Amino acid sequence: MTAPADEGQRPATAEEPNHAALVLRFGDIGMEDLPDVGGKNASLGELTRALTASGVAVPEGFATTAFAYREYLEANGIREPMALLLADYRSGRSSLRNTGAAIRELILAAEFPRPSADAIRAAYRGLIARAGSGAGAPIAVAVRSSATAEDLPEASFAGAQETFLNVVGERELLEACRRCYASLFTDRAITYRELHAIDHMGVSLSIGVQRMVRSDRAGSGVMFTLDTESGFPRAVMITAAWGLGETVVQGSVEPDKYEVFSPLLADPGARPIIGKTLGAKESKLVFARSGSGTLLLETSSSEREAFVLDDDEILGLARWAIAVQEHYGRPMDLEWAKDGLNGELFLVQARPETVQSAQSASMLRVHRLTGSGPVLTRGSAVGDRIASGDACVIRDVKDIGAFRDGCVLVTTMTDPDWVPVMRRAAGIVTDHGGPTSHAAIVSRELGVPAVVGTVDGTSVIADGNPVTVTCALGAEGLVLDGRVPFVVEEADVGALPATRTRLMVNLADPSGAFRWWKLPAAGVGLARMEFIVSNLIRVHPMALVHPERVGDAEEVEAIRELTRGYAEPGDYFVDRLARGMAKIASPFYPAPAIVRLSDFKTNEYANLLGGAAFEEPEENPMLGFRGASRYHDPRYREGFALECRAIRKAREELGFRNIVVMVPFCRSPQEADAVLAVMAEEGLVRGADGLQVYVMCEIPSNVILADQFAARFDGFSIGSNDLTQLVLGVDRDSEQLARLFDERNPAVTAMIAQAIRGAHAAGVHIGICGQGPSNHPDFAQFLVAEGIDSISLNPDSFLRTVPVIAAAEAGR
Repeated sequence: MTAPADEGQRPATAEEPNHAALVLRFGDIGMEDLPDVGGKNASLGELTRALTASGVAVPEGFATTAFAYREYLEANGIREPMALLLADYRSGRSSLRNTGAAIRELILAAEFPRPSADAIRAAYRGLIARAGSGAGAPIAVAVRSSATAEDLPEASFAGAQETFLNVVGERELLEACRRCYASLFTDRAITYRELHAIDHMGVSLSIGVQRMVRSDRAGSGVMFTLDTESGFPRAVMITAAWGLGETVVQGSVEPDKYEVFSPLLADPGARPIIGKTLGAKESKLVFARSGSGTLLLETSSSEREAFVLDDDEILGLARWAIAVQEHYGRPMDLEWAKDGLNGELFLVQARPETVQSAQSASMLRVHRLTGSGPVLTRGSAVGDRIASGDACVIRDVKDIGAFRDGCVLVTTMTDPDWVPVMRRAAGIVTDHGGPTSHAAIVSRELGVPAVVGTVDGTSVIADGNPVTVTCALGAEGLVLDGRVPFVVEEADVGALPATRTRLMVNLADPSGAFRWWKLPAAGVGLARMEFIVSNLIRVHPMALVHPERVGDAEEVEAIRELTRGYAEPGDYFVDRLARGMAKIASPFYPAPAIVRLSDFKTNEYANLLGGAAFEEPEENPMLGFRGASRYHDPRYREGFALECRAIRKAREELGFRNIVVMVPFCRSPQEADAVLAVMAEEGLVRGADGLQVYVMCEIPSNVILADQFAARFDGFSIGSNDLTQLVLGVDRDSEQLARLFDERNPAVTAMIAQAIRGAHAAGVHIGICGQGPSNHPDFAQFLVAEGIDSISLNPDSFLRTVPVIAAAEAGR
């Protein structure tokens, strides 16, 4: 529909006469103007007015007011017909589809009152003049809705109204504004207000008109000032894709993902980017080749293989995000864009985060699978819950009437039109989208677990079959075949009893580390480096140092693909390992995070990509070439150098000096000397820059010679599994001897007691990491009685073990 002739005919000047009641510039409004310009525009005004002086860049723009919207309705006599149509819908006499269509038709057929049209045109001409557009040529603007009940702390609306990009010219601008008004009554917007008990006639619409950033020639995305899945409040999460940001918001592309640890942004020497994940970014939205509108194009192979943002830009955006959060005093959800013409970054939207920030900081709910099932597909996890139900596969929104309550919705992607069925779903699975897509945002708000970006969900999941959606395993979500049993545990961590013994947690998977930030843990007692290597890196380190020795052609190609984009293959290992360690060190920072150096056995190393070329078969790998013996041996010395480089990067570049290094399976003091010497050669000098080095106490020689090991290390961590098998001569992996394997055996407890006494006599810390204290209250009592300094527990057993430790201390 084109604008009526009289809207475009009356002359207006570029001086912008004061139409205060109809149009306001962003620089003249703030959050106190929310009733007049809605949450989105009030926030843009607040950013412009309060933060641009400190370096936060916001594209210039203006807002039509709620008064202008009401004038539009009154001047065209459509308020009363709208109210009657809504009354028919509420009474059941009319359907949602018919009601919405009828109201939109009323709005689209109406004309702008001349004062409103003149005010909008004049404000647009002012933008042109200040932009320095040659000969006053029209400039491109974004036209967005800002409902007076939208982007509030308690209601996010998640795209319930329309946005129009690359709008060029006065006539086109007025038409986009008219369509914004109409979008207040799309089916999805009506449904959303119904869900939140918001009066339809009490809502007004302001329109934000903002100079377009040429992100079609660069990139754009979304930021949150907390982890959207766990609520961890000390992280900035950024997504990025090429072109205009609608593809990220809609979930039609898999974007890049960046994670920044916000407390270390204040350290000028730290660059705390703890996660960088390259997205597929298959398409991009760009300006139409002529006039208004946009065009969706496929990205080139070079764009898909490159990150949208460099590290300086990631850190710059993160600092802006924290500045905005500090100004508002609450977690925020922001959109950003990069101008491809000049390389400048901008914030283009800011709204309160409405889901995780509303959760209790002390209540911890843990969903845990108690069974297993075949994995049908996997993608990004949204939330941390588990749900089961029959799959309901619907590929097109026109078929949502077929959805069955309580089923798992399986579809290609969602937009606001899907909200009516999403709220009735047990779980959601999409082929496309990332953690900031529409499906993810709405699923979080509804508390429905979702696995997004599976690629093949609609193909591999059969309609009607029972499935289980689990988001309780970290950043990766799984869809399992069948109804897999699970349990839900909930506790108020603030009500847990205090203990004298320091209670820590064992963490292995960086992607799931943030889940446990609410636990009152004294740090990470054990982070297994080999888990990060096997899951995030997947390549034998020596295969990265000497790729020419890898003989399998398929493995060579797989390694080449994994390391694409890195100057040297070894840089891939260092970067991935450093960021994985840093993420594990984040949840309880600045409390210590004890990272154990790699402790693969030869058979486990051989299973890594390229590993067979560097590992020789052993009869008994458990007692073979493992732990400390590898680090100074020529067969692995260059691989160990990569481990050391990664630790240095995590501590010195990323800023996590709370990382403590632990040496496993160290058989003798002489071997300890050799390992410490190699570490020093690689720049890891015990005591320098606060570096502490611990040793695992898991071999009888560690106990017998505790005084000599204590002279070389800053602490011990008892590895009860290896210590038990070596004291009792029982293979810990043998099913036939499982009945004999017990860390409570008097011979084992005598060794542990001797180790604790030896450490204390030498004045060094000693702890234990393992499930023994969780599984056996009497074993916990024994450790407390012996005066152990710390106990590190698996996080899913932390809640039930703290009372056991407290009771043991009370009875000591």
